[in-house]
Amino acid sequence: MNGIFRLTFRYLAYNRLKTVTLILCVSLALLLPVLLQFGISQFEQDLLSRARATPLIAGAKGSRFDLALQTMYFNQADRESTNMLEVETIQETGYALPVPLVLRFTAQGAPVVGTTLDYFEFRKLVMSKGANLKRLGDCVIGANVAENLQLSPGDQLMSDPLNVFDLSGTYPLKMRVVGVLEKSGSADDDAVFVDLHTEWIISGIGHGHQKINAATNKDLVLKQEGSTTIANAAVPQFNEVTEKNITSFHFHGNAETFPVTSIIVVPFDKKSEVLLLGMYDSDTSVLQLIRPIEIVNELMEMVFRVKQLFDMNTFLVSVSVGLLLCLVFLLSLRLRRRERQTMFQLGCSRSTIWKLQLTEMLFIVLVSLFIVLVLTVICRIYAYQIIKILFI
Repeated sequence: MNGIFRLTFRYLAYNRLKTVTLILCVSLALLLPVLLQFGISQFEQDLLSRARATPLIAGAKGSRFDLALQTMYFNQADRESTNMLEVETIQETGYALPVPLVLRFTAQGAPVVGTTLDYFEFRKLVMSKGANLKRLGDCVIGANVAENLQLSPGDQLMSDPLNVFDLSGTYPLKMRVVGVLEKSGSADDDAVFVDLHTEWIISGIGHGHQKINAATNKDLVLKQEGSTTIANAAVPQFNEVTEKNITSFHFHGNAETFPVTSIIVVPFDKKSEVLLLGMYDSDTSVLQLIRPIEIVNELMEMVFRVKQLFDMNTFLVSVSVGLLLCLVFLLSLRLRRRERQTMFQLGCSRSTIWKLQLTEMLFIVLVSLFIVLVLTVICRIYAYQIIKILFI
């Protein structure tokens, strides 16, 4: 048997181009259905686990899919926002704990999530370094953000401007990194978390600037109303919150009108959940209240319909590749007829000759299976990143 293996390896090594081509053909034929099945399974598992951990989501009426995915994965979506009044309304019902989210900006490409401390308790997020949010301008970053940007507590992170030519009053804010979250294998690993008020400062609703003296800063004064001095747009605004200037930060307008992208609603019990769903199930309600698990199930139904088409295509491709390989082997046998005759004349039995041919085929299939296994393991390790790039 050692002689058969030695001859097989020598032949395959001598015909490198043919061997590599056959291995790649078999690997691709096996890899496509394996990765497709694995990707769909991982996609479904990730969506379902995140959806089960999110009881209800409230937001402005519109696309239910955008609302669910934006709230669970912090992706950018062109949706209308609600306001803090709706958050207080849910709070006052006594049926659930509302966890508001503001999702508009990014920092070095990572989504900036404005929320409350309740979010960390709700998601069971634990600090690996540093502490939680304490004051304006603080941020807590996910494990992947800390690793990719090489950040740790004490460093600073600048938010990204919405537009280079933005004249709406939104300015990048230099945030202080106070904590790094432990890796959770979820969208939280790729986010930057700030307090709601910090998010509103980035939005331009709040700001801080130097104190204006009407007597000494006449060029910065717009008008004087009694004891109140109103400054003009020339007053330089602070782009960083420090211990020295934190008292100068203030907000304009009614806090009840401040924007909120969506609200994670955590009912206290099953009865409260039913009552809340009934409360917002009307045409007069300005909000829609959805169960993420139902949205994910609908989404997976559409995904599986598409998968059926891919399965059919994969089957046809696999049959084509199988027939092609059979043709290659048959042609190879015909081209190697003299070789087999020579081996037979040298005393090699016909059964041994066929064992050589079968060993070559077996070697190619085993190497192809090994390649598919390695690629599948790699995909499993980086499953969330791949799914996020392709689907979310």
